[in-house]
Amino acid sequence: MLELGPHGGFILAAYLASGLILCGLAALILLDRRAQRRALALLEQQGIGRRLERKTS
Repeated sequence: MLELGPHGGFILAAYLASGLILCGLAALILLDRRAQRRALALLEQQGIGRRLERKTS
């Protein structure tokens, strides 16, 4: 095991906290992505499309 000195507990706790925070943020991003896709699908069902798909003649 690595020798972290007298502050090893603090260092490991900091890494653990950082890892948990990053995993939480990634989970929030994925949940928001799913919600945004559902909202977009609902709008498209209502006939509201994206501007880029409109034909300009």
